[in-house]
Amino acid sequence: MESFLVNVQPVSQPRARVTTRGKFAHAYVPAKHPVHGYRKEVAAAAVDAGVAMHTGPVFVDLLFVFERPKSHRTKKGLSSRAPALPREDGDNLAKAVVDCLTGVAWHDDTIVADWFVRKRYGKQGFVRVTISDVEVSDWEGIGERD
Repeated sequence: MESFLVNVQPVSQPRARVTTRGKFAHAYVPAKHPVHGYRKEVAAAAVDAGVAMHTGPVFVDLLFVFERPKSHRTKKGLSSRAPALPREDGDNLAKAVVDCLTGVAWHDDTIVADWFVRKRYGKQGFVRVTISDVEVSDWEGIGERD
């Protein structure tokens, strides 16, 4: 099991924009979108932590902690209208991390057999990533029909 922490406000993977050039469609994420810098920081943190290259199935545990905006607070504390959870979709948060670890922790993210995603508010933003190898033999019979 390997784990590393990235002290950065989490950013979710946005939907790609589509444009056409001639008869061909081209999907892209705008160059100025913050996800690009975020993905570089996560990948660099994985390299710095010495994350190994995995070749078999893995389980990825992701914890996304967001710093609460000042607008959620009043002079008396947390506003009664402040949301309990961050707005970002958990699957888009996970996608940004799993995609950026391609070439760092695995050659292809299809080896991610399972993931567990949590999102919370905290005093400061960070992402914790834990990668565990999975034994396929542990799954014997799971999902098979009789």
